[in-house]
Amino acid sequence: MNTDSASGIFLLCAFILYTVSFFVFVIAVTGKKWSSRDPERHVRAWGRGGLIVTVLGFLCHLGYFFTRWAAAGHIPTSNMFEFLTFLAMMIVLAFIIVFLLYKTAVLGMFAMPVGVIILAYALVFPPDIQPLIPALQSYWLKIHVTTAAFGEAFFAVGFAAGLMYLIRVVDYNNASAAAMRERRGVEFVIFVVLLIVAFVLSVFLFRALGYEASFQQETTRIDQNGQAITETSTVDYVLPPIVKPFNSTTTTMKPFLGMTEPLFEAPPWMNGVNAGRKFNTLIWSIIAGLILYGLLRLILRKQIGAAIHPAVTGIDPEDLDEIGYRAIAIGFPIFTLGALIFAMIWAHEAWGRFWGWDPKEVWALITWLFYTAYLHFRLSRGWQGRKSAWMSVIGFVVVMFTLIGVNLIIAGLHSYAGV
Repeated sequence: MNTDSASGIFLLCAFILYTVSFFVFVIAVTGKKWSSRDPERHVRAWGRGGLIVTVLGFLCHLGYFFTRWAAAGHIPTSNMFEFLTFLAMMIVLAFIIVFLLYKTAVLGMFAMPVGVIILAYALVFPPDIQPLIPALQSYWLKIHVTTAAFGEAFFAVGFAAGLMYLIRVVDYNNASAAAMRERRGVEFVIFVVLLIVAFVLSVFLFRALGYEASFQQETTRIDQNGQAITETSTVDYVLPPIVKPFNSTTTTMKPFLGMTEPLFEAPPWMNGVNAGRKFNTLIWSIIAGLILYGLLRLILRKQIGAAIHPAVTGIDPEDLDEIGYRAIAIGFPIFTLGALIFAMIWAHEAWGRFWGWDPKEVWALITWLFYTAYLHFRLSRGWQGRKSAWMSVIGFVVVMFTLIGVNLIIAGLHSYAGV
């Protein structure tokens, strides 16, 4: 068995163990109601069990990381598949650290799904080992990416604690307009998470069914001499094409629900790399997310937040507020070093300038400013409780857009990360 195959087995084991640990934490929190012994003792015992399974999964994840490194010849953080798997590992590590500090089993019920979803999302991307492009052939790749991801991992734990806090304090029996707005806000956050889950499930489903479609797209660019050059490229789809690329012809397309041709073409202003496919992915994510959300609502017969609410009623909201704040307070200086200071030093070495208003740089700065505002309002204005929780939730949404949206949607010097 070569190191590449071994890395795949380690990663699969980590994914399975993380999923098992989530269910163990669920039993720790919800099972205390039917436990015949002391409920608190039940929570502690199952919580320790969940931690043990999580640590075993983390060790498998480390095994993947180092065997992948050996197979690739460079640290495996150079594309979306590698970076997201590394981020998932850092989220689990951040959770383990926070759990050891606070020993709150319910945190595992919310934090572990974040790591599992990120890891599952990574599996959507091609896992092939790719050679480093010249811009990444630097020791700063190890320093910049790892520290930035570790800081973002603590933001993820802060997000989990903030969402737990909101579900805990929302009054699902209050019919006032303010309470209804708050319930809708929490439900929308849950829906956004389900969008990612539904997208991943859709990709895996259509891959298992062997679905494929491809298009020949013609694009025109202007060269350095001002001459128009027409280029032809092939765009492959994994999901059924509701929308095809602009100025393209269908090469192959398997019928889906009687649909033998895309419903429409992407508008001409969507002229970025694979813009039509990305637009198609967005449409499918929304459709699949609505279906998944609708099925869950049909099964639960209530808002999803209302169904989760009883599991956290016994938790002190002040403890959740403190956990969220501490996680972000730990992650902020690490993120500052990795995403700003180290990034600017590397940018100067690679491109001869510390700052260039590249989209990824701008959104990294926006993320840093947002969490700076969070800490400022928390420490100087006394923004605790609901305000703090909402900022931690929104902050991680900004983080995810910086990681995913900028890489895959906005072209720039960091576009290689979306390959």
